[in-house]
Amino acid sequence: MSSKNRVRYIATAAVATAAMAMGVAGCATSAATATSTGQTGPHHASTVPMHPSVPAGSVAPSPTSPPARIPAAGTPTASAAAKGAVPAKGAIPSSFTKVSEGGPHTVNITIDDGPSPVWTPKILSVLAQNHAKATFCMIGKNAAKYPDLVKDVVKAGNRLCDHSLNHDMTMSRKSASYQSQEILEGQAFIDKAAGGTAKAQYYRAPGGAFTPTSRQIAAAHGMRPLGWDIDPKDWSRPGTESIINTVKHELSNGPIILFHDGGGIRSQTVSALQHLLPWLKQHGYGVSFPSQAG
Repeated sequence: MSSKNRVRYIATAAVATAAMAMGVAGCATSAATATSTGQTGPHHASTVPMHPSVPAGSVAPSPTSPPARIPAAGTPTASAAAKGAVPAKGAIPSSFTKVSEGGPHTVNITIDDGPSPVWTPKILSVLAQNHAKATFCMIGKNAAKYPDLVKDVVKAGNRLCDHSLNHDMTMSRKSASYQSQEILEGQAFIDKAAGGTAKAQYYRAPGGAFTPTSRQIAAAHGMRPLGWDIDPKDWSRPGTESIINTVKHELSNGPIILFHDGGGIRSQTVSALQHLLPWLKQHGYGVSFPSQAG
């Protein structure tokens, strides 16, 4: 090889080596970025319970489930997704609400799985006695069955939340069209039962089975995704004292407290609220609603 060709060969090899080094560095940087954002696979961190924006008890999509179908361009869901992280002015964000309308020293009472002809009136009575309001997360079919109870909830100054049509806790592992049906038919049943006096302002997935798709669908139809910060597991009937103590000890978690008026015997929930509402007032806490905008 001539000296001129040898120099040309060495220069070419040096360029190739530098390019390879840059490629490896780029891969390492990409891997580090993916790890820091949680986007290391087909399911991003926003769909798993450990993510701070997902409520405790949420159900992550199964890794074996098919990917959700992407809505066609021009549909409300597609339009909401296209907006990205910053919603248009006046639009409902698809992120979980974490702010209480009443300010930092207020709590948000949320009541799930009703309405119930036995327990909803009892909880309404306790709320009225303590001049408190709550957000009732209703199952669509229950709302259709007991429309007068829905109207009673609204008449007392409480708010409505869509808790899906059938309370299917596996819906996060099902298609986008199925999730949309559960959310929007549940909303329609609740709004109809309210008789035009109010509409569902929030959406809470059954069992916390949220997905990015379900949150976008809800937000595109005027409902803020609603998680929770405190779960005393009253649905499992752990005892009134256990419910009370969990709420007291976890107030620093955030404002949104999860209770139930449907799905079983809720006498412990009623008793716990009878104690907690006066106690909260005595300790300087107000009761407000979750923010739709914050």
